[in-house]
Amino acid sequence: MYTQSLPIILASKSPRRQELLKLMDLDFEVVLKEVDESYPEGLSPAEIAVYIAEKKAAAFRDDFEGSIVITADTIVAYEQEILGKPENAEHALAMLTKLSGSRHEVYTGVSLCYADQLLSFYDVTEVYFKELSQSQIQYYIDNYNPYDKAGAYGVQDWIGMVAVEKIAGSYTNVMGLPTEKLYAALSAI
Repeated sequence: MYTQSLPIILASKSPRRQELLKLMDLDFEVVLKEVDESYPEGLSPAEIAVYIAEKKAAAFRDDFEGSIVITADTIVAYEQEILGKPENAEHALAMLTKLSGSRHEVYTGVSLCYADQLLSFYDVTEVYFKELSQSQIQYYIDNYNPYDKAGAYGVQDWIGMVAVEKIAGSYTNVMGLPTEKLYAALSAI
């Protein structure tokens, strides 16, 4: 059992990440900063997720001495194309149409910043979507919030209940935080 010895700062506005930390019985505080999420060309999806998580961690490096700052970034890759957060309903429709009836990968990069140390890792999960009709995709866009989610969907939402045929890997990774790997990393500190 992990015994929390240092205060934890979650540097994420994601309600899903906050929910996952609560389910892990961790005490934490949410602190936010705007960070540019651009990345250099030529990185693999895993490298992009870790690069952005580390970029977010760098913004907090000097702010919380004596604490563990957790940052993360989740991306969806479809045939090596990075699907970030959709800009509008049309963009969400295009993304979900690509994902319909196919397999894609969800990568989450995580960084733990503490005591002048930076520990980073990533996880990847394969997600298989069944074929969705345009009306089903439109229903999801109209009734849920795809705009704050990589790939324009949340696995814990309606679309995850009706469209995800199977996953290979961590379910919580698809939600935005690979809790199994995070727990191991926290236990190692």
